[in-house]
Amino acid sequence: MNQARTKRVRDLVDGVLLLDKPVGFSSNDALIKAKRVLNAKKAGHTGTLDPFATGLLPLCFGEATKFSQDLLEADKSYDTTVHLGQTTDTGDTEGEVIDTRDVNVTLEQIHAVLAQFRGPIKQVPPMYSALKRDGKPLYEYAREGITLEREARDVTIHKLELIAYEAPFLKLSVTCSKGTYIRVLGQDIGEALGCGAHLNALRRTQVGALTTEHMITLDELVAHEAPLTLLSPVDALLSSFPAVQLNAELAKRFLNGQRLALGKEPAISVPAEQGRVRVYLDAKLLGTAILGEYSILQPERLIAFVAE
Repeated sequence: MNQARTKRVRDLVDGVLLLDKPVGFSSNDALIKAKRVLNAKKAGHTGTLDPFATGLLPLCFGEATKFSQDLLEADKSYDTTVHLGQTTDTGDTEGEVIDTRDVNVTLEQIHAVLAQFRGPIKQVPPMYSALKRDGKPLYEYAREGITLEREARDVTIHKLELIAYEAPFLKLSVTCSKGTYIRVLGQDIGEALGCGAHLNALRRTQVGALTTEHMITLDELVAHEAPLTLLSPVDALLSSFPAVQLNAELAKRFLNGQRLALGKEPAISVPAEQGRVRVYLDAKLLGTAILGEYSILQPERLIAFVAE
């Protein structure tokens, strides 16, 4: 007789895990493993890293998932190694080599080409990507041998610096806007140099204000006796926003979704700049809000577990 399987009871876990994603794991694979170790009920990641890539993958649990969109929109930084002279169908080491050319470039040529890619540029998304066409990811078309027309998108390369050049490998440091494909950037640099290229390695080093300083590996997470202590607080995602401290009465009104006229509250310190802020009662994060004209505070996203 088949016995009904007991459904695993997940815990309400809130916080952020700064994971050093290993080679060979998709972002979702890494998330699933971390979620299992923490026995978390709700989780999400903040921007996909390709399986061949490593580095900073912020994982959000519980209430932190409400703020993950901010990191999806954030600038990101990478260290990457571009293999000149070989083009692959995926733009990275996981693909098949489809073109090989001699590499005869000088440092002067490299610096001149890199200068062309700094600032606002147009970039055509790769076929091997999760972007969808008619509800189907582009990579599924690519695996079927189908190439579709893709419109160039506007992205911005804030920083593009040469770390080292040891032919045929070009090591670069990149800071870019959301939506930038480093694989495409590497390919385009190779084409501009006349020899083609693909990414040999890619490591993400920063997402918004989050850095690798407190990053941990999956192995460290699994081996830790108290893995929940490795989580950063929810407001680690919001450190770039000014803070507003409310008193108990205003906090209660804020959690009820009311707009607050902070200009009429002499005891409340109001940031000079308008825009998104993080809101606290003492050390407890209440959520985020938009600070508008006349110091009007409009609640945006609220933390559920403090709404008592």
